Amino acid sequence: MSLTIPSSLSGAGPSPEAVGAPPSGASKPRTYEVRTFGCQMNVHDSERMAGLLEDAGYVPAEGGQADVVVFNTCAVRENADNKLYGNLGILAPVKAANPGMQIAVGGCLAQKDRETILKKAPWVDAVFGTHNVGALPALLDRARHNDEAQLEILESLDVFPSTLPTKRDSVYSGWVSISVGCNNTCTFCIVPALRGKEKDRRPGEILAEIQALVDDGAIEVTLLGQNVNSYGVEFGDRQAFSKLLRACGDIQGLERVRFTSPHPAAFTDDVIDAMAETPNVMPQLHMPLQSGSDSILRAMKRSYRSTKFLGILDKVREKIPHAAISTDIIVGFPGETEEDFQATLDVVEQSRFATAFTFQYSKRPGTPAAELPDQLPKSVVQERFERLTALQDRIAAEENRKQLGRSVEVMVTAQSGRKAGETHRLSGRSRDQRLVHFSVPDGAPAPRPGDLVTVTITEAASFHLIADPTLEEYRLRRSRAGDAWDRSQADSCGAPAPDSGTGAKGVSLGMPSLPVRTR
Repeated sequence: MSLTIPSSLSGAGPSPEAVGAPPSGASKPRTYEVRTFGCQMNVHDSERMAGLLEDAGYVPAEGGQADVVVFNTCAVRENADNKLYGNLGILAPVKAANPGMQIAVGGCLAQKDRETILKKAPWVDAVFGTHNVGALPALLDRARHNDEAQLEILESLDVFPSTLPTKRDSVYSGWVSISVGCNNTCTFCIVPALRGKEKDRRPGEILAEIQALVDDGAIEVTLLGQNVNSYGVEFGDRQAFSKLLRACGDIQGLERVRFTSPHPAAFTDDVIDAMAETPNVMPQLHMPLQSGSDSILRAMKRSYRSTKFLGILDKVREKIPHAAISTDIIVGFPGETEEDFQATLDVVEQSRFATAFTFQYSKRPGTPAAELPDQLPKSVVQERFERLTALQDRIAAEENRKQLGRSVEVMVTAQSGRKAGETHRLSGRSRDQRLVHFSVPDGAPAPRPGDLVTVTITEAASFHLIADPTLEEYRLRRSRAGDAWDRSQADSCGAPAPDSGTGAKGVSLGMPSLPVRTR
């Protein structure tokens, strides 16, 4: 569907220039900023948006107000619409004071709300959905040329996102979509309605994209799919995902392979074997539980039960003893009794998750669960949530204390901890994805983002590990990814992007890509 809004409502300024080109008499191209809300899939989509804009002649905003601000929205998180309209409200006077500035809204909330966005925020210039990310530059161009806000929402995917230009958020690692959409019907989830049925890419296309990332300096990739382990359903190969993992093991220079998120109902032994037997597939697994109560799982239409879930964890740990397992849990689903919630606590205790991303259930308009009876009072949900997080915090701290004295390999990231200014520690991720803050001993060479260091863990907390190694305990391995980081800094005159913390410019995260709680 397409819709245009007159300039009297849209606030779009007329302009005959081409996309991204500077207005007449100007010497600089138009600047952009992409603000991302939601999951890893949205973060990856934002890389596509940034790539499209740069391909069209825009440049990242390096401070000051961007000429184009793009919101890549989420409809899954609680209060997603409030966050969007709050941000749009803040920008309304900014746009009024900056003639020619444009605002675009895309992503899941745009796919869902459509005309509502332009009714509530008529100063928005372009609205596009999850199926037509590639239309962004053209919509901005039309809005400027026609002096009308543009709305274009497609009901099915027009072009697979991975064929679009990309401005990667990191030079040392990358996201690779192997599928989009979802064939499940979980009653709490609106994703299938917004991203459509599952569409799988062919293995050769995926492996070619991974090879291109590696050739560009990346040493880590994360395979993305709404239900990543159901990959292959579209072309009838039930072992396609395990075959893909094994094929990743044959790519020279690819040191770390991760994937998210699998579905327990489709998690098969061939995938566990592929993880255990492919050296560059990391000993880390994100396995969404959602609830430990079989009756609640049934109400959620999650086609597995707690016994199956725990059995998967047992098999993974039998083949990969040091695997770190994380999960998602929803507290307060409609009809959840104290007995149901206790079942969740019991499964969490048995599972020994390294990390759990916990959510309080909230109604999502358009989902079956929103119409269920026995919606729980906020006070009950909050009290259960606090009990669950206290339990998981204790377990995470206990599991992290098991890492004390271990020598771990850490891939250095550009991000640093909140106390880095005081501690002078750098940060990175271990092979099992644990966050490690580490110091560089006096006299030792400093690593670059993308390099790998081997350090001994000296302290442990619930959400991170600390390593203050001696000179003898510290080992640095300079990598191709570190070389790529050096090149990227030289290309950008060594100026890291504001707010991104990664060195990539123009893409900022409006909320965490994972719902990690902070203290």
